[in-house]
Amino acid sequence: MEEILLEIKHMNKKFGSIVALKDVDLTIRRGQIHGLIGENGSGKSTITSIAAGMQQATSGEIFYKGKPWKPTSMVEAQRHGISMILQEANTIEGCTVAENLFAGQEDQFSTLGFFNTKKLNKAADDLLKKFGLDFIKGKDIITKYGFEERKLIEIVRAVTDETEILVVDETSTALSFDGRKILYKLMDQMVAKNKAVIFISHDLDEIMEHCTILTVLRDGEIRGEISKEEMNQPGSIRKIRELMVGRDIGDQFYRSDYDVSHGKDVVLEYRNVSSNNIKDFSLKLHKGEIIGIGGLSGCGMHEIGRMAFGLEHIDKGSVVCGEKAVETPTQAVHLGIGYISKNRDQEALILNGSINVNIELPSLSSLQKHSFVSPKKARDLVNEEISLMEIKCESGNQWVNTLSGGNKQKVSFAKWIAKKSDIIIMDCPTRGVDIGVKQSMYRLITDMKREGKAILMISEEMTELIGMADQLLIMKDFKVKKTFMRSPDLKETDIIEYMI
Repeated sequence: MEEILLEIKHMNKKFGSIVALKDVDLTIRRGQIHGLIGENGSGKSTITSIAAGMQQATSGEIFYKGKPWKPTSMVEAQRHGISMILQEANTIEGCTVAENLFAGQEDQFSTLGFFNTKKLNKAADDLLKKFGLDFIKGKDIITKYGFEERKLIEIVRAVTDETEILVVDETSTALSFDGRKILYKLMDQMVAKNKAVIFISHDLDEIMEHCTILTVLRDGEIRGEISKEEMNQPGSIRKIRELMVGRDIGDQFYRSDYDVSHGKDVVLEYRNVSSNNIKDFSLKLHKGEIIGIGGLSGCGMHEIGRMAFGLEHIDKGSVVCGEKAVETPTQAVHLGIGYISKNRDQEALILNGSINVNIELPSLSSLQKHSFVSPKKARDLVNEEISLMEIKCESGNQWVNTLSGGNKQKVSFAKWIAKKSDIIIMDCPTRGVDIGVKQSMYRLITDMKREGKAILMISEEMTELIGMADQLLIMKDFKVKKTFMRSPDLKETDIIEYMI
């Protein structure tokens, strides 16, 4: 057996009355990619965040390199060799890429009290080049870059020559095909150097391909540990799913029908829209239709979604709903448009607000009577969505920033369901959501189509688009390269050549 690098014994963690971890034992060895998988709120991120210094355990022990380990901060943990890449954006606004990369290490660029910005930028550029990211420049303000590029910057910041354990917490969900290749290569390099990776993911295919060993959690407890040999056995995926959710959820995930019919009414139309690199984009979305848009990072698909919610400046043309041009998010909401953003922490949720506030906000006009919000109607609305989406929480009063990533995603979904939006733009709608909840969300989306809702689904998961969309647009270089219609014969291999 490989040398033990990190050992967790009898770890417990409580948040108020909620038990997040219950008597957890976990051993991380050198030379392994150790996968953690489980439903949202099962305790995966809680375990690793304690080991990485983000928070303290209620009780239990941790041993790192054979010695007691109780870091007081992520900076201390990283200094000693444990680094964690978080699921959500974790860059510093208003600073340059270089300042983000070397935050807390500024003294190495100072001489006799003078700060050498040129030296800082040069060091950042050299580091980015080492990771194959020379298209990102150290001198640029961080806001120049999108969600994926920022996540890549976080990866570069987290990994140093001293890193012994790299925790990858749902990071791959924020990355495109090329971004994931960079991450996987880095993980393999860690293993080759006899270091360790703790890999948290909801993607079973990804887990099975890259992990040496897999630990399954449910409700804060370890439910099973599966070796690489066992992962390669027939029926292993079904076994893992059962351990995760406590029941057999079957194999039916996506829509079972191939009915692409929809209403005659066009409810959202892009009319020769141009914005930055996108030129003369046109599209008609009908009532009861699901249109999928896919492609690699930087193809323009995320900008398409943002345009329809008034988040992206349009230079020419217009996005029209009910013969009215959509120009602002407020106007979009009034026109019955909902938007689930890929960057949920910054664009979809009020983190320092309750679940109540987040779900109620788009529906305030329907909850009001004579300028007063009915507490009962608001409470009933929220409780209905908490039940429907199975949001794990103490109550609607719980703050969103205390929820797991998957439960945050449920809240961002729930507020538009509560609003009864007729048109919903979904940008990576199941990002960070566990396998059981994904299945429920796909059923919900199918029901929405039957009810006549119009859905624009933007995703980096081709299987999701193939499984759900009536019509699938593949984008490359800010243009639609190919359109596919829903078919039982459509496969990922048919699509890839138009993306690359």
